[in-house]
Amino acid sequence: MAFIMKGTDVAQVKKQGIIKRVEALKERGVSPTLCIIMVGDREDSHAYVKGATKALAGCGIGCHLAHYPEDISEHRLLEEIEAVNKKPEYHGIIVMRPVPSAIRWEAVEEAISPAKDVDCITAQNLAGVFKGDTDVFYPCTAKAVVDMLDHYEINAEGKKAVVIGRSLVVGKPLAMMLLQRNATVTVCHSRTRDLAEISSQADILVAAAGTPGLVGPDFVNENSIVLDVGINMVDGKLKGDVDFERVAPLVSMISPVPGGVGSVTTSVLMENIVTAAEKK
Repeated sequence: MAFIMKGTDVAQVKKQGIIKRVEALKERGVSPTLCIIMVGDREDSHAYVKGATKALAGCGIGCHLAHYPEDISEHRLLEEIEAVNKKPEYHGIIVMRPVPSAIRWEAVEEAISPAKDVDCITAQNLAGVFKGDTDVFYPCTAKAVVDMLDHYEINAEGKKAVVIGRSLVVGKPLAMMLLQRNATVTVCHSRTRDLAEISSQADILVAAAGTPGLVGPDFVNENSIVLDVGINMVDGKLKGDVDFERVAPLVSMISPVPGGVGSVTTSVLMENIVTAAEKK
């Protein structure tokens, strides 16, 4: 049976460091705060806000919800985002997706100040990720994968890494981050031929395709280190992109879902908020 890489353990270590940094900021009269901008009343968005507020409060970080009606115009929403950009009491901004079809997401992305873009969706921050800059915010989930590797002392240098998924949220930035650590990286996707064969040659395999159970026994080898980024609801249960029960007995190390990378993602978000507050 593989060694289980528990994200909850990584998150707990991170939490202690975050709390100390928040306390230091508050001694200087700065209270780190995230502003979540939400348009409409999607149930999943409300659930995220509730969970985020609780998690942030556990580390002493504030959370403000700026909630707007479904029929808000693009122009008005961009004005509201600009207003939040200028408010010093808010150190980070997240806009809940999806936004109504009448609002261009590209316009929303570029309306956010890069200095408050703690979710790394602006072109400036993404460009910094691809350049390897250290003074920009990195996408939370991609950074969570790398932090998992660090916590469990997995050196990517010289290793073959396969990333299944090419989104700007996880796949592409994670590939760049692994390249910066001198891994040899292959990015695969839904149209990759011989996906299982390519994946089975990897030392580090990251599943971020958004397809439940995609990675099966034929995708791995006995030395594989498997990180599952998938978040899928199947029959009311949270499932990853890896068929955990069948894959875990065959590999060296593996992260579970839930309790894996997702647990670390929230911690990375909190670190980004605190960093933004420290820079201010």
